[in-house]
Amino acid sequence: MTLSERPEPGDTIRQLALDLAHTPAQGEADFLVGDGNRLAHGRILAFPDWSEPLTLLLGPAKSGKSHLARIFADRAGARFAQVGALEALATSGGNQPLIVEDADRLGYDETGLFHLLNQSLRDRRPILLTAREEVAQWPLSTQDVVSRVRRATAFSLELTDDIQLSQMFVKLFGDRQVAVDPRIIAYLVARMERSSEEAVLLADLMDRLALQKGTAVTRSIAAEALDRRRRDRGETDDEQDWDSQDDE
Repeated sequence: MTLSERPEPGDTIRQLALDLAHTPAQGEADFLVGDGNRLAHGRILAFPDWSEPLTLLLGPAKSGKSHLARIFADRAGARFAQVGALEALATSGGNQPLIVEDADRLGYDETGLFHLLNQSLRDRRPILLTAREEVAQWPLSTQDVVSRVRRATAFSLELTDDIQLSQMFVKLFGDRQVAVDPRIIAYLVARMERSSEEAVLLADLMDRLALQKGTAVTRSIAAEALDRRRRDRGETDDEQDWDSQDDE
């Protein structure tokens, strides 16, 4: 994390490098709404007026599923279900809303998931599931469980345009209390692999590079971060359309 010094008029914002942990802001007002997530966001805010008790949020890593789950937890008083607790939650019954995160990846017990979804449908217990993959790609072995999951009302989350991706960078750097010139964000958006997960990785890498160098986040740091990410993916980088000495 870095703290910004107050700039003199016309000066570039500089930061004092302090290696501190940062906590992403995940309140309701912190969620960035765009065309790719507007329906999912609206679904969460519509609670408790859900016509069906099951909701499924689908999207890649870092697309905002966990942020929406946290908003749902705050609005609905929902609890996060632990991997080994689904059977017990189904047996105990009740109507407290539940959140089952990464339902396609964390190895939840199928029998427990089946009973919990049945209880939800029977007693109209609100359950929010999140996953990266479509239901057909989940590692489920029984058709009964698949059919219950398919009863959920599904919403996708994705990045749809440069504006939303730019807004995401503003939030990521804001969570770190790092001031970044909008021209640097535009430089990143024009050259990066277009995904929310890549934006998170780039913001973290640029913050660490700035800390190591004891400087603000500059365009040369942005270029170095892009180059490192390309090399991590086994790509080559033949592009350098900026003057590293002219980095303000």
